[in-house]
Amino acid sequence: MTWTTRAFSSRVWDETVGLRREIDALPLLTELADGTLEPRRFAEYLAQDDFYLRGYARALALLASRAPTAESAAFWAAGASGAVAAEVEMHAALLGDDRLAGLPRPAAASPTTRAYVSMLQASVAYESYAVGVAAVLPCYWVYADVGQRLAATGALVEGHPYRAWVAAYDDPVFRESAVTAITLMDEAAEAADDATRAAMAEAFAAATWYEGRFWARSYELEAWPTID
Repeated sequence: MTWTTRAFSSRVWDETVGLRREIDALPLLTELADGTLEPRRFAEYLAQDDFYLRGYARALALLASRAPTAESAAFWAAGASGAVAAEVEMHAALLGDDRLAGLPRPAAASPTTRAYVSMLQASVAYESYAVGVAAVLPCYWVYADVGQRLAATGALVEGHPYRAWVAAYDDPVFRESAVTAITLMDEAAEAADDATRAAMAEAFAAATWYEGRFWARSYELEAWPTID
């Protein structure tokens, strides 16, 4: 799809094109697309995403409490509850699949997962509402873009091992949520001064970078070092 953008969202999307090309080329996503991704790597990703989503939900809830309008507050609050809960339920269903059910799962969030969540929560807690919106948006927008791209590769064919995951992020309802989030960022940018817009662009780029690191480190089965 062609994303509905205004000046600011178009700018930050274009400025992160290099990061997004790196994301598209990550082994986790290329192997997921062609169905060759090892189940243990997919299980690790899903488990880490559960840790991430719980922290992300808290960030969205806090963002809702700082939103300037009832409509924007309702959107972020719905994301913190219903939308995130739906993703967690999807993960539980996927991890119950015979290919994944017996695989080991991490007991704690990885260093990258924890760092990404900390960055988001700090952004919504200590920066302006506008900067917080820019920080949480890549999780919506990048996932919707990736879902659309993977669907175009044929990953939605019957029998594809990761069809359900791709379908969830290529879903029109999820894409519409991403479009709404983009609009809310543009509205915040239009009401902000130049310094705030610069901070928003920085937060958007940082979160996009973390999206890529999250997928890369999940594929690598990143874990905390063992202390003897």
